[in-house]
Order: sequence, then structure tokens, then C-alpha cells
Amino acid sequence: MTIPVARPLSRNPAARARGENHGEDATVDEIGAGIVPRETVLRPCPSQAGPGHARVARALGTGIVAGEFPEGAVLPAEPVLLARFGVSRTLLREAVKTLSGKGLLEARTRVGTRVRERAAWNLFDRDVLAWTLDASIDRRFLRDLAEIRLAIEPAAAALAAERRTDADIAALESCVAAMRAAPGLDPAFASADLAFHLVLADASGNLFMHSVGAVTEAALDVVFRMSRPTDPQAHETSWRAHAAIAAAIRAGDPAAAARATEVVVRDGLRNGAAAVEAGAPRPTLVPACPVRRGSSR
Repeated sequence: MTIPVARPLSRNPAARARGENHGEDATVDEIGAGIVPRETVLRPCPSQAGPGHARVARALGTGIVAGEFPEGAVLPAEPVLLARFGVSRTLLREAVKTLSGKGLLEARTRVGTRVRERAAWNLFDRDVLAWTLDASIDRRFLRDLAEIRLAIEPAAAALAAERRTDADIAALESCVAAMRAAPGLDPAFASADLAFHLVLADASGNLFMHSVGAVTEAALDVVFRMSRPTDPQAHETSWRAHAAIAAAIRAGDPAAAARATEVVVRDGLRNGAAAVEAGAPRPTLVPACPVRRGSSR
């Protein structure tokens, strides 16, 4: 059986939950798009990336975020890399150019190509985010993710309380119902949780919040699947906390919606950190090949 991973900017999360798939073809880069087996999230499809600079960029990028090429280190000489990847000098240089554009590499005259410090990496780039998820998730990653969520999601909930449509409210409540119906350890719980937060960003009516939700989608999917509730009490606490957000949005109360959302994000940080400490297995990243997607607002 397969479940849909929520797609960025979709206006029909209920259809996603039913496994329906409508709209134009998505690109390979759209990490969040697609229908994949349970316990999986997405990364670019190797068969679609094909041979050449995309393959080399992916291999080098994964090596950088995994620490094979440490921050500040100079990449091996060009002949070494050419022999390793079996590509032309033109394709290798194109791959390096791609990674430089993502903030991972910096070419210096007479020095070589150096791996830049992590702070320079563009973690809002979907490839970089996917490689980071594939390499490791630690407390710092969870903290940084929670901080960007705290900066965005309560504000999105407040805007949603002012701008929501009947369809938005119905979608949020449908996600809550799905969370309530699914035992915490059922992957369907994490899918409904993710769909709820993407609906929330969508209901804000703010295009920038749409975009942030699309970028962080893969990270949230992994974290939600790692940290879903393991006992009935935690399960009830979680779905009720999301129900409080939906109720505040339905009531048109921006302040209450923001407060309820902050509670959920902070709880998620604690649960995720506990899962990391306990050594919870992470879902496996799998290729994201072209699929159909819904339309944006």
C-alpha cells in the first residue's frame, strides 16, 4: 500500500489523503512531490538525473554533507575526480559550478576548490536539504528546523485565522480527523500531521509561507515519522493540540491560533529530540520521479 507525501502549495490535501493525483507533471527536483511507499521520503530520482554533471554533483554533494569532504578541505585534484567519476572535464566543472551555486564549494585561484563552511550552505535548496537528511539528523538539525518553524508557522496560523476559507477549515479538520483515527505508530498519522502543516501554510494566503513550507516539507516528513506518538496518551495529546489550532482558525482568533501552533512546534522539537536520543531509525530516502501534482491558490 502507498500513501501520498503532501505536495507543496496543493489546494486539495483531502485528495492527497485519498491517494488522488491531479494536475500538471512535477519536476524531478520537487522533493516533496509524489506517491511513495510507507516510511519513505523523497530525493531526486537517479534515473532522471542521468549521467554527467547531475550525477557527479549529487555524489559530491552527499559526500560534503556527510563529512567525506570536511568543511574547509580542498577537493582532490581534478585528475583524481575525473578518474573517480568517469566523466569529462567539462561535466566535472559543471558539477562543481552547480555545487558552488548551492553554497557548498568555492573555487580559489592557486588553491583549488574548497568546501565552504556549513553556514554558507543553502539549506533552502531542495537538493542540499535532501542530502542533509540522507546524511544525518541530530539535535542541532532539529533545533534549527524548530526555530525556522517558530518564526513562520505561528504567523501563518494567525493569517489563516483572518483569511481562511471554508475549504481551508474543512481540510484542516479532515487532517485532524485522520490523525485521531490513526494510531500514533501508524505512518498514516505522520502523513496527516504533515498535510495539516502544509494546509496551514496554504491557508495563510501568503506566497512566501507557501514556499517555505514546500522547502521544509521533506525535513518535516522525516521528523514527523521519527517522532510520532508511541502511546495512547501521547497520541491523544498530539491530535488534540492540532485540533486546537483548527478550532482557533475556525473561530477567526489569530492570537489563539498562533499560541496553539507554537505549542505544537515546541512539542514536536521535544519529541524529535527524544527520538534522536533513543536512536529511532530514520525513514529511508528514495528517488522522487515525475508525478502529477495539484494546482496552487
